[in-house]
Amino acid sequence: MTEYTAKTMAGLEEVLAEELSQVGASQVKKGVRSVSFKGSRETMYRANYECRTALRILMPLTSFRISNQEQLYTKVFKIAWEDIFGVDQTFAIDGFVHDSVFTHSKFVAQRAKDAIADRFRKKFNKRPSVDPKEADIRINIHISKNLVTVSLDSSGASLHKRGYRKETGPAPLNEVLAAGMIKLSGWDAQCDFYDPMCGSGTLLIEAAMVAHQIPAGYYNTGFSFQNWKDFDEKLWKNVKTAADNKMQQPEIGFYGSDVSSKAVDISISNAKSAGLNMDMSIKRRDFFKLEPVTENGILMTNPPYDERMEEDDIIAFYRLIGDTLKNNFQGFTAWILSGNLEAIKKLGLKTSRRIILYNGPIESRFAKYEMYKGTKRF
Repeated sequence: MTEYTAKTMAGLEEVLAEELSQVGASQVKKGVRSVSFKGSRETMYRANYECRTALRILMPLTSFRISNQEQLYTKVFKIAWEDIFGVDQTFAIDGFVHDSVFTHSKFVAQRAKDAIADRFRKKFNKRPSVDPKEADIRINIHISKNLVTVSLDSSGASLHKRGYRKETGPAPLNEVLAAGMIKLSGWDAQCDFYDPMCGSGTLLIEAAMVAHQIPAGYYNTGFSFQNWKDFDEKLWKNVKTAADNKMQQPEIGFYGSDVSSKAVDISISNAKSAGLNMDMSIKRRDFFKLEPVTENGILMTNPPYDERMEEDDIIAFYRLIGDTLKNNFQGFTAWILSGNLEAIKKLGLKTSRRIILYNGPIESRFAKYEMYKGTKRF
């Protein structure tokens, strides 16, 4: 059993902890934007492939304390990096610093890079190359005060980069955040899913992946752990096959729309990339004139708002959203994510649940509204 740390977004720790338990993790402990756990190599493979709300899975190699900057170089140099990857592979370092003798994360990455390169050069008279963008091996160095934690990043690229999204519009929703919203809503894929301001189609596609039981990493072209010297290809194939065999065809509909024809085109393109376009109806529609084609379902959306708009315009916009939900979506459950904390209060609807989430750096509210039939005022 090995100790790992899964990174996530603020507000999604509980959801990720549940997902990790489902893939076989033990001793699961929630942190701040992270969840620590213990598991086998299979657990780590499954976490990367199946967990929808993980950004990356780190495997700590060692921790040590330092009192000056040179000690970082010395102690990183002592790690047997040649047992982890080869001199002909590329590597990259992600440095994170908090209240430390180091003041800049890039300097941390540079000193650690020098230590690793010098160790290879001393042993083989040759050093591996650095590739910041597409490295075979990613190394995470976190320094808090004088405590240094050196980890291997088993994921490589952030796991929110599913691989299906070929185009995006302005301010696209992070895939992990979208998946987390769906999990938090409690949607069980037994009713139709609507996003009437769908943008790049991320919520629609993530919902369809849940309903089809398509693994989060299904479209991913490769994970960093596949480049480790101890990579078990047979075990990895078994993990993928077991997860892929659970995929199914749901008997529900997915309905997306947007007032922007460009957004609709992007959504359709991304849905095609995911192989899910045949399950979806995505059309150019004005939400305020939209009427659902089914009697009930779940509506989930992240309304756009322009920070340059006058406050009265934003308030009017959100009031119109509330009026449309009351008039046209009776019988639905609606979930709205908004980074405008004042405007969302003006929907004129009674909130049955409110969750704090972060859309990038923006503190947002994810609010639930029960649109009961026959009710005109909340």
